[in-house]
Amino acid sequence: MMELTVLGALELNSIAVGIKALDAMVKAAPVRIVDAKTICPGKFIIVVSGEVAEVDASLTAGKETGEGYLVDELFIPNLHPQVIPAILGTVVCEIWDAVAVVESLSAIASIEAADAAAKMADVLITEVRLAVGMGGKSYVKMIGDIHEIEAAVAAARMVVSRRGLLCKDIIIPSPHPDIRPYFLF
Repeated sequence: MMELTVLGALELNSIAVGIKALDAMVKAAPVRIVDAKTICPGKFIIVVSGEVAEVDASLTAGKETGEGYLVDELFIPNLHPQVIPAILGTVVCEIWDAVAVVESLSAIASIEAADAAAKMADVLITEVRLAVGMGGKSYVKMIGDIHEIEAAVAAARMVVSRRGLLCKDIIIPSPHPDIRPYFLF
């Protein structure tokens, strides 16, 4: 049986308010901070995990503290287990069949896209880059069989497009081995 992972995320357009919201969130409930950092352009993202009620209480506290500065939010009560390692950069990848990138204009949208892609198809989510050094853009990288990649990209594209935040998506079947070090961390 797969372990249930609950994820909550807030994106705020003030770094100072973001740090204050982070403090309020961890004081409100015993959540695990998955990531909290400054992202481009001058925003702050907070990603937490824990039990459903705790993540919900934490997000509520963060939204109250960040009122007026909240850009986007996300609550996924059954996150696919590949997403957090892809955010943290701890994924090990042995396969090299087809690769894809879904690029969005929001960090929160990329987290949701990664979850949708992993739930839709048998792919490996290798990275979820959260708008650091990219002018506010974010992306999801994935690897797998070409048919699985196509299904995963379609699911991710739909999630990001529905938010009006799709920048671009690409699929590369049979990528050249020389690009591997540039595709994987």
